Amino acid sequence: MGKIFAGIFFSFFALLVIHIFFLVLHIFLWITEGLVLGIFVETIYFSVLLKWMILADIIWVSFVLGFVLKRKKYKTEPQHYLSYEPIKHPIIAVIIPTFNEAVNVEKVVKDYKMQPNVKYVYVIDNNSSDKTPDIAEKCGAVVIRKKINKGFGDSCVIGFNEVLKTDANIVALTECDGTFNAYDIAKMMPYLDNCDMVVGTRIIQVLTEKGNQNGMFNTWGNFFIGKLIQLKYFSLLHMGVTSFTDVGCGYRCIRRDGLEKIIGQIRNDYLNKIGKDGWMFNPYITLCSVDNELKTVEIPITFNRRSGISKSGSDEKSKGFKLGLRMIWLILSS
Repeated sequence: MGKIFAGIFFSFFALLVIHIFFLVLHIFLWITEGLVLGIFVETIYFSVLLKWMILADIIWVSFVLGFVLKRKKYKTEPQHYLSYEPIKHPIIAVIIPTFNEAVNVEKVVKDYKMQPNVKYVYVIDNNSSDKTPDIAEKCGAVVIRKKINKGFGDSCVIGFNEVLKTDANIVALTECDGTFNAYDIAKMMPYLDNCDMVVGTRIIQVLTEKGNQNGMFNTWGNFFIGKLIQLKYFSLLHMGVTSFTDVGCGYRCIRRDGLEKIIGQIRNDYLNKIGKDGWMFNPYITLCSVDNELKTVEIPITFNRRSGISKSGSDEKSKGFKLGLRMIWLILSS
């Protein structure tokens, strides 16, 4: 089914390019040669390219209709509907990947440690050249010092492995750049009574600080890719089991039993899926959760201006565009 979805996606853009070319060509001819209505209509009518375009459109629409009808009952088994499994005694472990975050790490660690039900705070340090790991240790975090910077995704996996050695039944994954607020864990926790993973979305204007790094390009790019994921898991009956608007958000909470279902796959193939830099880890784990039948929901969270510079470079349009293309390819190829 994934190959069919990818085929529909790529063929749509191929047809779109051909249609734009056809339109621009004839507008150019009209401008340069002047518009003679009869000749113009006759040229369009006898155009071989136009006839092939119409045939291609009919074939594409037929495939789309077939795809839609085949998806009428996709993921509509009982396990994809409402369930209620409350976590009666929540024990939270927070994972914070870091790299040269000496300016932020003290406040971030202390904020999470003071939240109700947070028992463990793990800082996975990516071989920082500043005092990040030392400061984190002084603040009471358990610090894992990596001798080599193997990327954000590697730090997340190491964090998952460490947390699963504890008695924590909720795993929170966040970032150390000051953009996320620790108190939003309390907002996510109630949803874990009904689902396996809660992911944040940063697109609600009134919940974001003015001047944050998610400008128009990032906001609409994340929204478009989020809806692409939604189309991938499309169901005609209920519009699918997912609804995402911000695939780049790194703040999420996961039930322990949910993480245990996917940790084996994450350990085995995440590098092949996301690359060494690890910046694709957030959309990857979201896709992984849905593929493995974990109930995953997205909720609005608060979002602050970043303190320091972006490690991924996603706030630069060229790098953000490349990252977006990689996300699209991940969705289509997985």
